[in-house]
Amino acid sequence: MRIPARTLLNTAEIELWPAWLLRARANGDARILSRASRVLRRKCDGRYLAAVLPEGLMPLVPRLAREAGVDEALDLLDGAPAANALDAGTLPLHRLAERLDALGLEAEAYANDCGLELVAEPVALTLAGFDRYRRPLWLSADAARAWQRMRETAGRDGVALEAISGYRSHDYQLGIFERKRARGLGLAQILEVNAAPGFSEHHSGDALDIGTPGEPPAEESFEATPAFDWLQRHAGASGFAMSYPRGNPHGIVYEPWHWRYLRADG
Repeated sequence: MRIPARTLLNTAEIELWPAWLLRARANGDARILSRASRVLRRKCDGRYLAAVLPEGLMPLVPRLAREAGVDEALDLLDGAPAANALDAGTLPLHRLAERLDALGLEAEAYANDCGLELVAEPVALTLAGFDRYRRPLWLSADAARAWQRMRETAGRDGVALEAISGYRSHDYQLGIFERKRARGLGLAQILEVNAAPGFSEHHSGDALDIGTPGEPPAEESFEATPAFDWLQRHAGASGFAMSYPRGNPHGIVYEPWHWRYLRADG
C-alpha cells in the first residue's frame, strides 16, 4: 500500500503538493487527483499546473513548458527522495524587490525602519496536521514535531490549542496586503499587523498563529483565555516564544496568538 506523501516541496514559483491534500475543482480534477501522487501548483494564484500520474506527468494548463519555474519544479520532483528528508535548505529570496515595489516599499528602508530580518522559504516542509479551517498546516520538521508535542501536552492539562495558520509563501503574504488594500485599509495600518512580504516569520515554517475553540482568531482577547495562560507558562519548554509582545520594537501590534519555534529548553 502506497503511503501518502506528507511533505510540501517548494520552489520560487511553484509548490509540489501531495495530491491527496488538494480539493478537486471539477469532476475531471477529481479523477486526476485520485490517481496522482503530486500536483504542481502555481504559488501566486493556486492554479493547478500538472499532475504526477503513474504513467507520467499530465499537464493541466496549456503550454506547461512556458510556465515560469516549471523546469526548477521538475528538477526538484526528480530529486524528491532527498528533499523528503526535509534538510534541503532554503530558497533564494526571489522577486523580493518586485513584491515590495507593488506595495510602494523599498527593502532596505523598510528593514531599517522595522528591524525585521529577511526570511527565506524552505525547500521542503512537513504536514503538521490541519488548522482550524481544515487546511493543511505546513511547518518545518522541527517546528511540526514541537507543535504536535506541545498541543498534546496542553490537551493532557485540559487546554485545547488550535493552529490558525502556519507557513506562508512570499506570494501569499503579498496577497494578504492586496486583499486588505482592496477593502480600503492603508499600507501603514496593514503593516501594524502583517510584516511585508519577505519579512514575515511565517515564511520560515517555524511560526504559527495559535487559537483555542470558541475564541475568534488573531484577536487580542486571546490573552484572557486559559490557552494563552498555559502558553505563557509552558510554551518555552517546547521551544516556542511569543514574537510580538506589547511594546515590541518592530511597530507590530501586540499579538498574543503569534508564536515561533526557536529550540527546546535544555
